[in-house]
Amino acid sequence: MKTSTLTFEEKYQAVVDRNASYEGQFIVAVKTTKIFCRPVCTARKPKKENVEFYLTSSEAIQQGYRPCKVCKPLEFAGSVPPNIEALLNKIHEQLPNKVKDEDLRTFGLEPNGVRRWFKKNYGMTFQEYQRMFRLNGAYQNLLSGKSVTHTAFDQGFESLSGFNDGFQKIFGVSPSKSEGKTIIQLIRITTPLGPMFAGATDKGVCILEFTDGTSLEANVKVLRRRMNAIMLPGSNQHLELVRKELAEYFLGSRKAFTFPLSFPGTHFQQQVWEGLQKIPYGETRGYQEQAKFLGNPKAVRAVATANAKNRLAIVIPCHRVIGSDGALRGYAGGLARKRWLLSHEQRHRKTLLADQKVL
Repeated sequence: MKTSTLTFEEKYQAVVDRNASYEGQFIVAVKTTKIFCRPVCTARKPKKENVEFYLTSSEAIQQGYRPCKVCKPLEFAGSVPPNIEALLNKIHEQLPNKVKDEDLRTFGLEPNGVRRWFKKNYGMTFQEYQRMFRLNGAYQNLLSGKSVTHTAFDQGFESLSGFNDGFQKIFGVSPSKSEGKTIIQLIRITTPLGPMFAGATDKGVCILEFTDGTSLEANVKVLRRRMNAIMLPGSNQHLELVRKELAEYFLGSRKAFTFPLSFPGTHFQQQVWEGLQKIPYGETRGYQEQAKFLGNPKAVRAVATANAKNRLAIVIPCHRVIGSDGALRGYAGGLARKRWLLSHEQRHRKTLLADQKVL
């Protein structure tokens, strides 16, 4: 398997391109300013002869560099600022009270700044996020048997007509006819390789993808259609477990996940995805091997296509499938992330095997 370290040229090109798929792969340090940055820093790009690369921030600091104030390389990319995190907690804990612009200023937040952060990280403004979160709560109330009127005012809507219009816009039906819709609760998780979106119904986790993944939009559309679903900001017990176990995975202390999965697809796709879960941690398989494993050695291209439609990155480990020549191919999160994941698993697998020998 070709998982050799990145060359200087590859790293420098990633910096020039501000390629987010290289997040967590290396740190770029500028000799002339003695500042180190993450690959996607928006500051002016340094000349090639003025940079050197380190694996971690600690290494850069040991060499006398200080962290950039623009890209903040000591934090995970896409980390939630403390003031925004406090705002999210306030929304989640203090419904149905709607947070208005004047409230944001009281909290020491600038409304336009909050709006931009939500637009960048959730694809919607703060007020849109807040409205959708309240509609999520409204739907749960309707399912529990509450009336439309009580639900509207319990969730902080100022009028019944406003609630009906907002509900119709998101769900496509009136509140009284909404039974049967599936809600996919959606959270955003920061990781060493960049932020990810995780979504789950009451039955299990159905999507986990990097927010800049090339297949995210298409997979969301398929999931909505197959599950007759609406995606709304929210959480449940499965997503809290995703957050916990994903953090453990990146620390190298978790090799398998325990939360239930929900991955609707064709019979063949489900066979492929179930087969992917049987590739051991720290190992790889070729597309040809996966086709043979499924009992159809000629279905190499079909296996590759099904892999590409996987909606549960890392958990259903399509990153463990490589070309017959050992080359890395086809990963929606970017080949740089695929390389990192494989190296990460192989490194910690060796540690696990060494520990087992000692025992």
